[in-house]
Amino acid sequence: MEPGKRTDRVEIQEITLKAGMKAPLHLHPCPVVGLVTAGAICFQIEGGPVQHLKPGEAFFEPAMARVVHFDPEGSASATFIAAYLLEAGDKETIRLLPR
Repeated sequence: MEPGKRTDRVEIQEITLKAGMKAPLHLHPCPVVGLVTAGAICFQIEGGPVQHLKPGEAFFEPAMARVVHFDPEGSASATFIAAYLLEAGDKETIRLLPR
């Protein structure tokens, strides 16, 4: 989403990542705001610092930013709520990228 574009709707998903899983390199064509609800997540936007998110902590992924890490930490699964800020006509919420 380019600066100045409007958000016409929000799509919300609850997602659980199994312990030991590694999220693929990906990006979102729209901004994403989220909240960790269980477990812990290692989160990193390409070029940014690694963050270690715990339950109750929020995250933000700008549109078109490459997400290098969004992986559960430790021996437990991790669950989060993701809110995708979409324009009218937007259908894609995630795009997997080759490493």
